[in-house]
Amino acid sequence: MSDTLVSYTNITALCREIYLNKSKDYGTAWRILRPMGIADQLYIKANRIRTIQENGSNLVGDGVEGEFMAIVNYCIIGLIQLNATEDMSLELSFEQAKELYDKYLEEASSLMQRKNHDYGEAWRLMQVESLTDLILMKIYRIKQIINNNGQTLVSEGIEGNYYDMLNYAVFALILRGVK
Repeated sequence: MSDTLVSYTNITALCREIYLNKSKDYGTAWRILRPMGIADQLYIKANRIRTIQENGSNLVGDGVEGEFMAIVNYCIIGLIQLNATEDMSLELSFEQAKELYDKYLEEASSLMQRKNHDYGEAWRLMQVESLTDLILMKIYRIKQIINNNGQTLVSEGIEGNYYDMLNYAVFALILRGVK
């Protein structure tokens, strides 16, 4: 488990650096996204990964690692948006954007550690393609929950799906050998 935590921390530090640099470039323009817009951004990333996995080639040049990292960041953006108060400014300060990112990343890491304990790191025996499929399934679940006005009867809500997708994306990056 300690090896997983080291890899997890290293990979999420790379994701965090991308998020912070994009925050410097674009500010928090993503705050304009509604829940379905975030779900669609996640879908675009995950679907591209699956297409590259199925075709075995990529014509754009950007690898799937960057797409998995984008999934991590969009999941955190989704968590920020999901929990945003009505008085939260559209343009967050750099410090506020960083603090919110760190808050949800810490929660995701804590959840990963608890689930890894209970599931015995079963993800290590999975294929990256399976993790991609699970991410796509979670995106479809989020879209259905949105269509149901955020209501579920017995299932976890949008927040739980964001955390799971974030952690699946990190696991995929670990399995792909990203350090």
